Amino acid sequence: MATSTTAARTPNYSDSTVTTMVAEYTAAPTRTTVDALARQFNKNPRSIISKLVREGVYKAVPRITKTGTPVIRKAALVATIEGHLGVSCASFEKASKSDLERVVNALSIIATQ
Repeated sequence: MATSTTAARTPNYSDSTVTTMVAEYTAAPTRTTVDALARQFNKNPRSIISKLVREGVYKAVPRITKTGTPVIRKAALVATIEGHLGVSCASFEKASKSDLERVVNALSIIATQ
């Protein structure tokens, strides 16, 4: 007869630690705060971010290009083009991103005239 044993799980963060993390991050939601919390609690910054995500308070930094503009996916450009034209064009996703941006810009100019 086999007996099942379950090991008691030790939580990585106590309730008071989580409360402190959430309060400090909510007051200053920056990567600097995450790094300070990691040092304070002797944890990896990625672990702190994961816990803050699980608590629903972490705000990811928006991705930007080297020029400082937000990253726009090709699928979003294709959707914009399809919206202007009113047709579905699945093969547009195979076009280069710069070509898609030029088409979106041209269609935007035409739409405003």
